[in-house]
Amino acid sequence: MIHDLFAIDAHTHINHGAPHDSETVENITDASLEHILEMARAAKIDKMFCSTFSSVCANTEIPEENEYLERLCESLDCMYQWVVIDPRIKETFSQAERILKKPKCVGIKLHPGLHKYTLKEYGDILADFADCFETTLLIHGGGDEELLRLANEHRHLNFILPHVATDRDVEICALSKHGNVYLDTSGIGSVRNNVIEYAVKRCGSERILFGTDTYAAGFQRGRIEYAMISDKDKENILRYNAERLFGIS
Repeated sequence: MIHDLFAIDAHTHINHGAPHDSETVENITDASLEHILEMARAAKIDKMFCSTFSSVCANTEIPEENEYLERLCESLDCMYQWVVIDPRIKETFSQAERILKKPKCVGIKLHPGLHKYTLKEYGDILADFADCFETTLLIHGGGDEELLRLANEHRHLNFILPHVATDRDVEICALSKHGNVYLDTSGIGSVRNNVIEYAVKRCGSERILFGTDTYAAGFQRGRIEYAMISDKDKENILRYNAERLFGIS
C-alpha cells in the first residue's frame, strides 16, 4: 500500500538560529529541526536530504553551515547532507572534497540565484569538480539552458532541477541526452493541477524525486499519493528513485 511506504525527502532545509536563516513567523512558519523531524514522522518520511537555510539564503556562512550539518548528519540516522558550494569561495571546494567522501553526503547543492552568480560563468568549473566524484548536483537558478548543456556534456553526473512547476522544467528533463536530469516535486509548484502527471507522462516517473523544501510534508506527500498516476509511479517518486540514484535503502 502506498500509504505504508516510507518516503525519502530528497530536498529539504532547516533553520537553527544561524545568521541567515529564512524568515519565519512565530507559530505559523517553523523550519526548526524539531518541527521538520516531527512533520517527517507524521508523513512517513524516514530519510531527509538537507542543506541549511542559512547556507543557501546567503553565501557568507557557507563553510560554517556545511560543518554544522556534517555534524548533525553524523548524529541523526534520518538526515543526509547536501554540501553547499559557492564557486567564488575556495574553501567550499576543499570542504566539499572532504565531505563528499562521507556516506551521509548525497551530493552538491548550488544556489546561483540567491548566491548571485550564473551557470554560464561558473557552470563548467563546478561540473568539472563534481565529475571527479561522479556525484549529483542539485541546482536552483542560474540558467536552466546552461544546466541542460552541462548535463549533456557530463554524462557521468546527475543533475536535479528542483521545484518542478512549468512546462519548461519538464522539457529540460526530457531533453537531456543521457537521461541524467531529474526533477523534484518540492515546493508550491506541485499544487498545479497537472504538473506531476504531465512530468510522469513526458519524462517517466523514474526521473522524478519526492521533496518538500519544508513545505508541509503531509501536503507534499498527499500530492503524490493522490496524483493521477499508477501506484508504481508513486512508489518510484516517493522512494525507489532516491534509493537507486543515491545508493541507499
